[in-house]
Amino acid sequence: MSVFRAYRIFEENGKSAGHFVELSLDDLGPGDVVIQTHYSSVNYKDALAATGTGKVIRRFPCVGGIDVSGVVMSSSDARFTAGEKVLVTGYDMGVAHDGGYAECVRVPGDWVVPLPQGLTLFEAMALGTAGFTAALAIHRLEQNELTPKNGKVIVTGATGGVGSLAIQMLAQLGYHVVALTGKDSEHDYLKSIGAKEILSRNEVDFKSTCPMEKALWAGALDAAGGDTLAWLARTMQQDGAIASYGNAAGVELHTTVFPFILRGVKLLGVDSAATKMPLRQQLWQRMANQLKPRELAQLAHTVAFAQLPEVFPAMLRGAAQGRTVVKIAGS
Repeated sequence: MSVFRAYRIFEENGKSAGHFVELSLDDLGPGDVVIQTHYSSVNYKDALAATGTGKVIRRFPCVGGIDVSGVVMSSSDARFTAGEKVLVTGYDMGVAHDGGYAECVRVPGDWVVPLPQGLTLFEAMALGTAGFTAALAIHRLEQNELTPKNGKVIVTGATGGVGSLAIQMLAQLGYHVVALTGKDSEHDYLKSIGAKEILSRNEVDFKSTCPMEKALWAGALDAAGGDTLAWLARTMQQDGAIASYGNAAGVELHTTVFPFILRGVKLLGVDSAATKMPLRQQLWQRMANQLKPRELAQLAHTVAFAQLPEVFPAMLRGAAQGRTVVKIAGS
């Protein structure tokens, strides 16, 4: 494939803007493994990068897309051979290294994960960074002694990609899941994917100045940050744990030390981009088996490569539900 199509992000008049372009392998960043892309996906981070809404891109121009699944075309890394099915998520993909929104991708071999048995290339991107983040958050909570018998687990940003997948994964593990959402029209959807209870954001006083409130949650998975994360800290049970992986509601955290020193609450940061390969492979194996959502097809919808720019504004408005998979091969 001498020339291929890619969605590349440029800096124009001090702002980020993406366009479809034609590239050759010589135009891509360095790497040991060349992959023919079959699928990518759209994450909140991708929407921020492509629209310039967030200062995400660290190198211009840069092909967008922090996820990719496909087939190895060539490799100078002995661990991978032509024809092998693989996936890549995180690291510098789509941020400082050309990413998955291209018909060909070249990456360092140290970033590449062999496709686990039990997953198709489509399913790998229906999970993608969102699924990996959900699995990593659950892993961190389990490391801090969360079990189903401890009590309820709340998931914020429940209709988003990470939230939707986390709800299904937790439900399959036997947890009593409470979904926090501002979308009253999505209650039936959330119950259909495993939420036992729905809590409307309109029913919560996020601005309360009380240092601690009624203890409600054994665990929490938070995509919001800001006042939402502060409220979670105030309402955790004794020895409860919060996995924090997003800032959709703000980057500042206004709280007190009381939940942490009087209830032993644990605040766990979840960085899916930099997870080391042994744990990364372990979690992908788990997502191919125990954590693979039974209704994965229900959570994901597919768009053609040409439709990609239309997806970003809806995601930033919070209008997206579940996961968006981008079909690149054959589009």
